[in-house]
Amino acid sequence: MGEGGSEGADRTREASASEHQASWEEHARWWIDGFTDGADPEYEEQILPLAASELAGARRILDVGCGDGQITRMAAALDGVEAAVGVDPTWNQISVAARRGAATGFLRAGADSLPFADASFDAVVACLVFEHVDALDEAIGEVARVLVPRGRFCLFLNHPLLQTPGSGWIDDQVLDPPEQYWRIGPYLPDAESVEEVEPGVWIRFLHRPLSRYVNTLAAHRLFVERMVEPAPPAGFLALAPEYLDAATVPRLLYLRTSLRPSR
Repeated sequence: MGEGGSEGADRTREASASEHQASWEEHARWWIDGFTDGADPEYEEQILPLAASELAGARRILDVGCGDGQITRMAAALDGVEAAVGVDPTWNQISVAARRGAATGFLRAGADSLPFADASFDAVVACLVFEHVDALDEAIGEVARVLVPRGRFCLFLNHPLLQTPGSGWIDDQVLDPPEQYWRIGPYLPDAESVEEVEPGVWIRFLHRPLSRYVNTLAAHRLFVERMVEPAPPAGFLALAPEYLDAATVPRLLYLRTSLRPSR
């Protein structure tokens, strides 16, 4: 899910933005098979329920970086929703979203160039997307543009502090007694890493400190109303029971922001 590792140093290499997009096209099936349609405990037990709660009461919802559209479909089923639309730049994701349907529609578009009129939505959601977006300022500006005043932006991130590149569990057998602890990689510098998330699947992540996100949001009149740092859900913890303190290290950071009206 995140930038951080699990048991050892991440395997990384350099890649251009165009290679990054090509990689998502090539490995779309890895994401779809491993993280959608009930396959991933973090989505099923934590992300989808939190998103449903935070989007409750919205009427027109945009899902930025929708992938196969699982959050879009969930949003479309909420009470009172008139339209739920998903956008994603990856054809091999958006085509699956369109086939799975159960939403207002899906369009191929990047976060930094949303094909909608100003003030089209009263809620925008982006889940584990902005870690892959180069044009952060432009993308957040686009979110603000398509929101109505006082509309909400629901932003899910790999935790910027605790899931930095190079983070991961250390099982230190040198100490007496041995210790397990979570190592945190460099936090303050912006950083790019390309991680081998499973054999042969390389995915590019862009790390930014939390202040970079919060200040960019504020520059576009999006102000934080709520922050959640949930413990990993039981289904995820069960996958690695040997890490006893895993429940104390959040993988996810959620921010709900609201668009302040311009004067």
